[in-house]
Amino acid sequence: MKARSRRGLPDLLRESRRPLRVREHPNAAWFAVGAVCIGAFMGQLDASIVTLAFPALQREFSSSLAAVQWVSLGYLLTLVALLAGAGRVADTAGRKLIYLHGFVVFTAASAACGLAPSLAALVGFRVLQAVGAAMLQANSVALVVSSLPRMRVRAGLGLQAAAQALGLALGPALGGLLVGTLGWRWVFWINVPVGLAAIAAGHYLLPRTRRRRRARRFDLAGLALLAGTTTCLLLAASVISGLALPLWSLPVLLTVAAACGVAFWLWERRATSALIDVGLLRSRRVAAGLAGALGGYLVLFGPLVLVPQVLVAGGMGELSTGLILTALPAGFALAALGAEQVLPARWSNRLRCAAGAVLAAVGAGLAALLPGQVGLLVACLLVMGAGLGTFIPANNSVVMVAVPEQVSGTAGGMLNMARGIGTAFGITAVTLALHLAGASVLAGARAALVVLAAVAVLAALTAFGAPPGHDHDGTAPGF
Repeated sequence: MKARSRRGLPDLLRESRRPLRVREHPNAAWFAVGAVCIGAFMGQLDASIVTLAFPALQREFSSSLAAVQWVSLGYLLTLVALLAGAGRVADTAGRKLIYLHGFVVFTAASAACGLAPSLAALVGFRVLQAVGAAMLQANSVALVVSSLPRMRVRAGLGLQAAAQALGLALGPALGGLLVGTLGWRWVFWINVPVGLAAIAAGHYLLPRTRRRRRARRFDLAGLALLAGTTTCLLLAASVISGLALPLWSLPVLLTVAAACGVAFWLWERRATSALIDVGLLRSRRVAAGLAGALGGYLVLFGPLVLVPQVLVAGGMGELSTGLILTALPAGFALAALGAEQVLPARWSNRLRCAAGAVLAAVGAGLAALLPGQVGLLVACLLVMGAGLGTFIPANNSVVMVAVPEQVSGTAGGMLNMARGIGTAFGITAVTLALHLAGASVLAGARAALVVLAAVAVLAALTAFGAPPGHDHDGTAPGF
C-alpha cells in the first residue's frame, strides 16, 4: 500500500498518457480541442453569470456597485497578474498538467464562493478561483495550437471562441434564472459539476506536451510590479466610481500605479527570466494583436455589466434581463461558428479583424443613440456580438501563428492577460459612467456605449498595426 502511494504521488506531478484508442483515433486532435472547449465554456459561463448577480449582491450585503464590482475585479486582477507566469510554468512543466490542476483549484474555489458569509470573503474566494483560472486560460490557446496542424489553427480557435460564446450566451439567462429562483450562491455552485466533467475529459483526451522550454527562475519582482500597476489603477477608478476610500487615496493610487508601471517595463527589459517576453512584443503583429485583444474584451464585457444595471433599475426582473442580454453572446457564437462559411476564404485575418471591430462599433453606436428601447437594444447587442465573434478568433490567430510552438504557452498567457485587462477596464468604465451620471441611468448608459464604440474603432485600427503578409494558417496575404 505504501509502495503504491509512493508510485502514485509522482503521477500527480507528471502528464498522463492518453489511452491508445484515443491517441490513434483520426479525430484525436479534435477530441483535445473539445476538452479545451469545456474549460473555455466554463470560464465564460462564470464571467457572464457573475455580472447578473451584481444587483442581488448589492442587496444582500448592503453595498454600492463600486464595492460589489470587486467580486469581478479581484478575480480579474489576480488572473492578469498570474497568466503570463502560469503560461511560462506550463511551457516547462507541461501544459496538460497545469491545465488539469487548474481545474481542480477553480472547481474547489467555486464551491467555496457559494458558501461565502460576507462580501470580503466572497472576494477572497474569487481570488483563489482566479489562481485556478490562470492555470486554465494560460494553456487553453496553446493546447489548441499544439494539437492541430497549422492549416486548421484558425478553425480550432474559432471553435474555442464559439465555446466561450456559448458560455457567455447561456450565462445571462441561466444567471437570471438562478438569481431569481435559487439565489446568487448557485451562480458559483453551477461551476462544480461542469468542472468535474472537464477534469475527467482533460485526463483522457488532452495530449502530453511534446516540446518544452528549459525551466527558468520565476519573475517574482515582475509579478509584484504588474500586480501593483493594475491594482492601483483600478482602485483609483473605483474611488472615482464611489468606492468608500478617502479622497486623498486617489492621487496616491495614481502615483503608485504610474511608478509601478514604469518600473515594470524597465525591469522586464533586463530581467533574465522576465514575466513578459519583451522579445515577442518586438513583433508588430504580436503587439498589435495583444492591443486588439484588450480592446475586444473591453467592448465585450462592458455591456454584460451595463445592461443588467439599466434594466433592473427600470423595474425588469433578473430572468427577463438575462434573456435580453443573451443577444450579445448569441451573436458572438453565431459569428465565431459561421465566419469561416460566410466570409470569403481569401479574406486575411487582418481584414476579418477590421471588419468585425467596425461592425461592433456600429452596434454600440446605434445602441447609444437609442437607449431604453428593448427591441432595438436586442438588435444592437446582436450586431455587437457578431462583430466581436468575427474579430476575436481572427485576432487570436494573428498572435498565435506569429510565435514558435515552444513559446505558445507564454504567448497564450500574454494574450489572456490582455483579455483580462480589457475585461477589467470594461467593467470599470461602465461603473464609472453610471456613477458620474448620478440618477440619470440612461445618460450613463449612453456615455458608456459611446466609449465602447470608440474602443471598437481603436481595435479595428490595430489590424493595420500588424504588417501585411501570409497568415501562416492557410489564409491569403493581408490587405
